[in-house]
Amino acid sequence: MQKSNIGEKIRQYREMRMVSREDLALNSNLDKEQLRIIEDEGVVPSLGPLIRIARALGVRIGTFLDDAGQVGPVVVRAGAEKSAVSFSSNDPSSRQHLNFFSLAADKAGRHMEPFIVDIRPSIASDYKLSSHEGEEFIYVMEGCVEINYGKEVYLLQKGDNIYYDSIVMHNVHAGCNQPAKILAVVYTPY
Repeated sequence: MQKSNIGEKIRQYREMRMVSREDLALNSNLDKEQLRIIEDEGVVPSLGPLIRIARALGVRIGTFLDDAGQVGPVVVRAGAEKSAVSFSSNDPSSRQHLNFFSLAADKAGRHMEPFIVDIRPSIASDYKLSSHEGEEFIYVMEGCVEINYGKEVYLLQKGDNIYYDSIVMHNVHAGCNQPAKILAVVYTPY
């Protein structure tokens, strides 16, 4: 996978708004070194920190994921999804087990982020929970998915779906020791 341009977009918006890296770190409740790695090395943060960065800069999360801006409807034909983005966390021991394929990267002004997500299984079970403002809808297309949500654990099979408030600590990962594929729609207010 090639280096992401999300960090460059974050830097451009930060500089355009004349916000220092230190101020952005403070306003998004992130570490200054984590922001440096995102901007300078192209490491993509997990969804929670990316949402906090977007809110701190006063933009929607899709601003960092967009390649172009089409005002009307956007049609994505089967197999023509945008290349994957892997989100990581600020914890160096964290696994990158989710590959997101955007289904609406060309849609300008959107409030929802629809993705096809390939999830690789992991032998470790120390999943890091995260939270962010908004809501998420997940539909299992293939395999089995386990979702830690607050104190609950949900095991979803092909055809199952879940809709939840993402402000509650959560984690989505492959279940049943097999790869999975989901349709995920993330809504984040801005």
